[in-house]
Amino acid sequence: MKIFVTGGSGFVGSALVHRLLAEGHEVMALARSGSSVQRVRAAGAEPVPGDLADLRQAGSPAPRWIAKLQEADAVVHVAAHMEFWGPDSLFERANHMPTVALHAASVAAGVRRFVLVSAASVSTGSQRRPVIDESTPEGRPNIAYSRVKLATERALLEARSGNTELVVLRPPFIWGRGMTTISEMAEVAEAGRFAWIDNGTHIVDFVHVGNLVGAVLLALTRGRHKGVYYVTDGTPMPIRDFLTPLLATRGVDLSKSRSVPLAIAAPMAAMMDRTARLLRRKSAPPLTNWLVSFTGRDRSYDITAARTELGYSPDVTLEKGLAEMSFS
Repeated sequence: MKIFVTGGSGFVGSALVHRLLAEGHEVMALARSGSSVQRVRAAGAEPVPGDLADLRQAGSPAPRWIAKLQEADAVVHVAAHMEFWGPDSLFERANHMPTVALHAASVAAGVRRFVLVSAASVSTGSQRRPVIDESTPEGRPNIAYSRVKLATERALLEARSGNTELVVLRPPFIWGRGMTTISEMAEVAEAGRFAWIDNGTHIVDFVHVGNLVGAVLLALTRGRHKGVYYVTDGTPMPIRDFLTPLLATRGVDLSKSRSVPLAIAAPMAAMMDRTARLLRRKSAPPLTNWLVSFTGRDRSYDITAARTELGYSPDVTLEKGLAEMSFS
């Protein structure tokens, strides 16, 4: 197949490009900078100079790179502006509008399948169930990034699809060699600003980048039209058991980190979050509602649908992934 990829020079996108090429597919990857063009070309894919920002303005002329969609059998949309803080309007401009426009252009070009890499955090917020699946109501997400992701999913699911099939993947925390978020976590821990909630006993779910990439490859040919699938490593565990060895790959020791009870952390986060929003702070406070949801409440995702409908079977274990990171 010939696949058009967005975000092909990023953490997930670059892993996807390498895997697609290894599987014998032809790959075109959107590249918005000279360095991105070089990385895509070095990987063996065809760089397509362009920017998703070109699609933000409704009614404006289509950018020249859109014509490349006519060559594609499938589109995998990975690129997204990701922050844990900011107004909905920011993510509507950066993520929602370009995604809706890209999907519409793919339908017009006759692309056979459009795979959207969304986020499991679309159900992080008012939805408090410890285990959820695709039939569970999402509730209201508690950060703008996730609220807009959910709105984008719904817009695509309701949009005219023509002959283009749509598959949506919802990964939780994505980890593995090359992840950028680990540096930020390491800085927080080394500065003594890291703390567990309830001693890190709450259940967290996650997905290795290799497993997510495997799910994307399956979604190119399997899964229901308009199917939505949670994709994880299938091994939810207490957050302490996950983050401790993960940060250890960067020489960070979390064994002596302090702990705060949820009964204290939750109201503190609500106050800090609300105050920062009222004052329109550009950066997040030290403790937010989202952080409490992620680290202080049990949450795992039932991946039965992905297993049965996509044939998904995660094969990168925690031990294997950590070993790769230790030697990177």
